[in-house]
Amino acid sequence: MKRRVEQRGRFITLEGGEGVGKTTNLRLIGDILARRGYDVLVTREPGGTPLAEEIREVLLARRDEQVTPLAETLLVFAARAQHVQTVIEPALADGRWVLCDRFTDSTFAYQAGGRGLAPAIVEQLAAWVHDARWPDLTLYLDAPAALGMARIADRDQDRFEGERTAFFDRVRAVYRERARSEGRVVEIDASRPLAYVSEDVAAALDLFLAGVACSA
Repeated sequence: MKRRVEQRGRFITLEGGEGVGKTTNLRLIGDILARRGYDVLVTREPGGTPLAEEIREVLLARRDEQVTPLAETLLVFAARAQHVQTVIEPALADGRWVLCDRFTDSTFAYQAGGRGLAPAIVEQLAAWVHDARWPDLTLYLDAPAALGMARIADRDQDRFEGERTAFFDRVRAVYRERARSEGRVVEIDASRPLAYVSEDVAAALDLFLAGVACSA
């Protein structure tokens, strides 16, 4: 298949709480884009570079010491700064499409919503770290917190996954508010069987790609 030529790459993110099927649908999106002829870079946050992956390990590790919301948020943005500057921006500049598991919407949801950090702090850090670089499309997989936690009950849980349901209720509330207020965010009901969720993910992606084709 002949590769499409784009002036710039597009930035797509996948968001959601625990147990919503992000991993499976990330692969689906990557496969769809590749079949369309796009050069796709699949990455994740926190992470995506050697340094950022080390910070991820610090963030996810269970520990006796309490991690303050501000310290946690600064670590998230330290990883993001490295990721954006050394991976995301160069790829987009080269015309590659970047598909990322989580971005700053997660920080609003987890650190501002879940931890109670002032949203203004997240906004300021986002302005410093990635300025106007926001995703062109964000697919948010939504499911009740209790359902998501039940789905991951059998896995070894990291520091975030071990939180109580009330924490994830707050996370979900912020995600849903951002889905209502941010035009780039498409909310998808992930409480249904995975096959139905993936159908909606593919449909939302097809609609976005049709818009890209029209603007090319």
